[in-house]
Amino acid sequence: MTIRLTLGDWASQQAGAKPVRHEVFVVEQKVPLDMEWDEMDDVSLHAVVYGNEGQPIATGRLLPDGRIGRMAVVKDMRGDGIGGLVLQALMEQARERGDREVVLSAQTHAEAFYQRYGFSRRGEEFMEAGIPHIEMRHVFAE
Repeated sequence: MTIRLTLGDWASQQAGAKPVRHEVFVVEQKVPLDMEWDEMDDVSLHAVVYGNEGQPIATGRLLPDGRIGRMAVVKDMRGDGIGGLVLQALMEQARERGDREVVLSAQTHAEAFYQRYGFSRRGEEFMEAGIPHIEMRHVFAE
């Protein structure tokens, strides 16, 4: 499989990020539209992965405050390490700009995935868009 990861602002990445987020969050997970799209897209760094035929298959974003969010991989591409590529690219961008840590709100079923990349649970489980989440963080080594 040949894939291509791109990074950039919302203007350059939304054409790829929007269909992935819509399919995963709005259609599959039933997240309300008004919760999916927010003003943070305009100020975040976005990653989009494109598959063999140039179709977008994964996305995520890094907010100015060091939060990673909107991590999504289309259903038939999960389990192939593509989410890890997105996560590592966003983590590297955070490290390069001088962030000391990255934080995210993980759906509880994805906790083990994030633990593989050095994230640890912080706090108690909470509900967001009707889906159980936990806060996780990764502190960069000095």
